[in-house]
Amino acid sequence: MPNTILLASANPHKVEELKQILEPYGIELKSTLDYPGGVHVEEDQPILEGNALKKARYWNLFSGLPALADDTGLEVDALNGAPGVLSARYAGENVTYAQNVTKLLHELDGMNNRKARFRTVIAFVNGKSEHLFEGVCEGEIIHEPIGDKGFGYDPVFRPNGYQKTFAELHAEEKNRISHRGRALQKFLEYLKM
Repeated sequence: MPNTILLASANPHKVEELKQILEPYGIELKSTLDYPGGVHVEEDQPILEGNALKKARYWNLFSGLPALADDTGLEVDALNGAPGVLSARYAGENVTYAQNVTKLLHELDGMNNRKARFRTVIAFVNGKSEHLFEGVCEGEIIHEPIGDKGFGYDPVFRPNGYQKTFAELHAEEKNRISHRGRALQKFLEYLKM
């Protein structure tokens, strides 16, 4: 098991979430913030797996550390799987989380089918060794944002079996049931092998 892994992300929310999950395993998590000479890797692949691999490959080469990268999409049934791979920029480039949520709620206005899922694909690249791990959390999109924890679409996503949105759940509980948490569990099981 590696002692240090580079997370191919500068998103402070994501870095903190993953630190909490990896800490009990004695793994030190670095991020792209620790390597200011690197470039921003454009997420231009048509599928989540492609974006995750592209980021992990670049940061593994750049840093020399085993690199972990993910791409996450919110897939809404009534919108034919949108926003999907475009979730972070659904309302356009350089938009806020709130703008993405507003666009999503507008698109779903008047629709009864609000089934959705978060899907995360994690890529782990360590030299020539490449592995993918997927996590899915089924749920629904509620009609207005509730809660102030989490980020992104968390205030409007209520996971199946819960009366609260992701933005209302404590970090430990969300990490246990979330798409990213499930993908990371698969990654951690791989590390133990």
